[in-house]
Amino acid sequence: MHSKNKIVTLEDAQKIRQEWKSNGEKVVFTNGCFDIVHLGHVDYLEQARLKGSKMILGLNTDDSVKRLKGEERPINNEYARARLLAAFEFIDMVILFGDDTPLNLISTLLPDVLVKGADYTIDNIVGAKEVMNNGGSVETITLVEGFSTSSIIEKIRKHGL
Repeated sequence: MHSKNKIVTLEDAQKIRQEWKSNGEKVVFTNGCFDIVHLGHVDYLEQARLKGSKMILGLNTDDSVKRLKGEERPINNEYARARLLAAFEFIDMVILFGDDTPLNLISTLLPDVLVKGADYTIDNIVGAKEVMNNGGSVETITLVEGFSTSSIIEKIRKHGL
């Protein structure tokens, strides 16, 4: 499947999610800004995908990244970020969302497994209650140390690259 076809609207995602459910697929959901994709992201996403048979990625729009990370962000626009992430074979679907949190996506799609980095606790993972109340699970993944978009940006600024 071409990466463009993996970028879908919430409406289309609902239909695909239902199809996956009917086929007995275990659906994983995670989300983030993924502004400058690095090894830490790849490791995290690969580990997340291992928690199920299909993975949905909620991706913050440019406007929401700007609100969350600051006026100079994102570095890469939402289309570029979505296409890059959709090109990974371990990501089955990418949905852009403009809210500050993915609660609406999670409440609508009700994944079987909700995944976030271990820098979160289950108590402060948005959508955890909704997923668990629907019989799903919430899991955290240990992040690779030494990799962050912010540190990459800082390194570039420091060295004038």
